[in-house]
Amino acid sequence: MSRTRHIRASRLATAGTAATAAVLLAAALSPAAHAENRPTRATAIENAASALEDHAAPLGLTSAQATTVRDVVVDKDGTQHVRYDRTYRQLPVLGGDFIVHLAPDGTYRGADRASKGTVSLASTAPGLSAPKAADLAVDDLRAENRGAKLKQVKAKPELIVDALHGAPRLAWRTIAVGLDSLGNPVARTVLTDARTGARIDAWDTIETAAGDGQSLYGGTVPLETTPSGSAYQLKDPTRGNTYTGDAENKTDLCIFGICFQRAPATLFTDADNHWGTGTTADRASAAVDAQYGTNETWDYYRYVHGRNGIAGDGKGSYNRVHYGSNYNNAFWDDSCFCMTYGDGDGTTFGPLVALDVAGHEMSHGVTSKTAALTYSGESGGLNEATSDIFGTLVEWYADNSADAGDYLIGEKIVRSGFGKAALRFMDKPSRDGSSADCWSSSVGNLDVHYSSGVANHFAYLLAEGSGAKTLNGVSYNSPTCNNSTVTGIGQDKLGKIWYRALTVYMTSSTKYAGARTATLNAAKDLYGAGSTEYNAVAAAWSAVNVN
Repeated sequence: MSRTRHIRASRLATAGTAATAAVLLAAALSPAAHAENRPTRATAIENAASALEDHAAPLGLTSAQATTVRDVVVDKDGTQHVRYDRTYRQLPVLGGDFIVHLAPDGTYRGADRASKGTVSLASTAPGLSAPKAADLAVDDLRAENRGAKLKQVKAKPELIVDALHGAPRLAWRTIAVGLDSLGNPVARTVLTDARTGARIDAWDTIETAAGDGQSLYGGTVPLETTPSGSAYQLKDPTRGNTYTGDAENKTDLCIFGICFQRAPATLFTDADNHWGTGTTADRASAAVDAQYGTNETWDYYRYVHGRNGIAGDGKGSYNRVHYGSNYNNAFWDDSCFCMTYGDGDGTTFGPLVALDVAGHEMSHGVTSKTAALTYSGESGGLNEATSDIFGTLVEWYADNSADAGDYLIGEKIVRSGFGKAALRFMDKPSRDGSSADCWSSSVGNLDVHYSSGVANHFAYLLAEGSGAKTLNGVSYNSPTCNNSTVTGIGQDKLGKIWYRALTVYMTSSTKYAGARTATLNAAKDLYGAGSTEYNAVAAAWSAVNVN
């Protein structure tokens, strides 16, 4: 049975931990003479695996390497070609790919390699840091664009082995992206020697399917899409084929959490790969926000925490926008592995497709695949707070000047009729009129959207510290429940500590006392017992009465 949890008027929706239904997809071979006698993909992979064992030396394979199948081609006559990628001590090898060729009976015929020789390194520890590699790539991107004033510039380094440019060496492969003055996406891949910092190579990265969209809340944003004939689909092949569809203002047919019929998710398409107009008059504008939110959330988990997709399996989810009629809600549902967004009633909320809302909803999926915090009592408050924390960190990570990072939840979607500037306020949760600033024995009796305030308050204090300050133009004044003064350790360390606690130490029944223990264990693992970070975690929990 799947369960979907929603916001009540002023609350971001959630989703419960639920078993996902398995869907069996049938595939049929296209008609061809004697097709039933041709080797299958599985047979070709099996034959190639045997060939790798017998021909490891000429292929340069050693015990430190691993291979994965990228593609398989079986000719009409049964000849097989299996294409592999290679890793060395779990690092991708640029130039390590090769193709094994097999006769119709599976006999090894030979192989083509992208580069020759055996990959072997003295060490896989870089001398150049990832942030420095990112800076070098950004400099290269700016230089290539002749000093143009680029916006929303980001760089994402990945440690690899470069076997394509001479002798194998450790390298950073960094993709730097941004928008030019016209809002068009620019991108550059820069290869840097991870030992010396020397530039090895660089090339433009924009794919033919790179588009952009005019969003409702985030300005012009880059989008990766999928060509389809002469048009484009709002489906991202670089992020697990995550896509966005139109629910056509329909709703699901569900009784007691069991859905018999789902609202559609009619895939958005576009002729010129420039999506939306930035207004609600164009139905694609809300889709741009939803897809952009998905992208930033995916990237945050991938590049900050090393998580490949919400479930950690590289598979994408999907979005439904324009759900229902004047629907004041957004929610994640495990049973469809999807996010759903209403358009709002225009008085309380506008379309609920803001960036921190997307990060919030998708983080419910991460929680369901890790700690699976029970959605009631203090555990439920921690579940909600986890989504608020990561939704906020996604917003900061995106570094979008049109929707700058802050510690307000849902500030973009609220309207004047709501009577507040945001749904929730992490520096002082009670500003919403209902959330708890401090832990007490009665916190578990509150609605989970209100009991989450204790952890939200902790998170703000851990990142920014107590007292008055202004960040990105927003004023905060965070008190403590024990009249202490707390010094923050920054958003990055907050995220790393909370993520490790969630994925390694928290369980479905964790309460606030357990969360204190889990985050202290995480801080100890990451920074050491008695470290500044460890002591800051302890101080921030004590500041919200969790001792």
